[in-house]
Amino acid sequence: MKHTYNKIAVALLSSLSLSAFAADVDIYGKANLSLQSSDFGEGSFTEITSNASRIGFKGAHDLDDGLTVIFKAEFEVDLDGDGQKGYGTKEKSVDTFEARNQYIGLAGSFGEVLLGRNDTMLKQSQGKVDLFSDLNADIKNLWKGENRLADTVSYKSPKFNDFQLGVTYIAEDSVDAEDGISVAVFYGDAKLKKSKMFASVAIDSEVNGYDITRATLQGKVAGVVLGAMVQKQEKIDGSAEMNGFMVSASYKMDRVTFKGQYQAADFKEGDDKSGITLGADYALAKSTKLYTFYTSFDMDSAADQDYLAAGIEYTF
Repeated sequence: MKHTYNKIAVALLSSLSLSAFAADVDIYGKANLSLQSSDFGEGSFTEITSNASRIGFKGAHDLDDGLTVIFKAEFEVDLDGDGQKGYGTKEKSVDTFEARNQYIGLAGSFGEVLLGRNDTMLKQSQGKVDLFSDLNADIKNLWKGENRLADTVSYKSPKFNDFQLGVTYIAEDSVDAEDGISVAVFYGDAKLKKSKMFASVAIDSEVNGYDITRATLQGKVAGVVLGAMVQKQEKIDGSAEMNGFMVSASYKMDRVTFKGQYQAADFKEGDDKSGITLGADYALAKSTKLYTFYTSFDMDSAADQDYLAAGIEYTF
């Protein structure tokens, strides 16, 4: 398997016209599988779920004049082998490998510019506030805006006093389509290691059919990491207007991290939806953790959804 990974890495670098010996290349990934009981309103059933498991290649190549080529090719891997992704009415068939962020670009004193498939700035603006990202309680299940799009050009400025500007341009890619813009201003460090607080404000304009404004804040108080997010969204024709908020909290005690999250979506002319999740992680090592969570969605007029799971995550 190791030799196979090396061959893939060399092939990738060759396609970028880079020398494998001159570039700094990392092979990385995450295996995340859970055993869970799921209920979409018609009775519960058990399943094994692959939660955005992935493998990728990333690296950098130093050029002249202070420039660096940076690149990434990341793929989601269907480790549970059932060929399905999502849940309930959102479930769809998927291939064993599915594209995630894949781009090439340049970095220097001006910041960085990336071309390819990438998370929009609004998606990136959530930082680490969503404590159950990639699981059933992921904020994308009630809100719009968690977009990873092709045909993008992304720019991030250097940091100035912990502030940073980011812009994503989404090319229309057809005669009848419209360009999209996603803009965000970031403050601090999303991992809360280099700063005591992380904050962001982001706006999507005509991105994947929606206009969205989002504000995010996270910090640590007396050992508890607290986060909050507010969002306003509507379709580009002015319909489907929604106001929402999300709060999260986590507390680490030795190897155990306790987590909780609540999210709400209030539609102006439609259902009100909300979800609450409680969970805990147990660190076996820096690379490996066991986890459990319970998620309950109140979907107003639609069927409620409930999930109880236990899983393992290994990062390399």
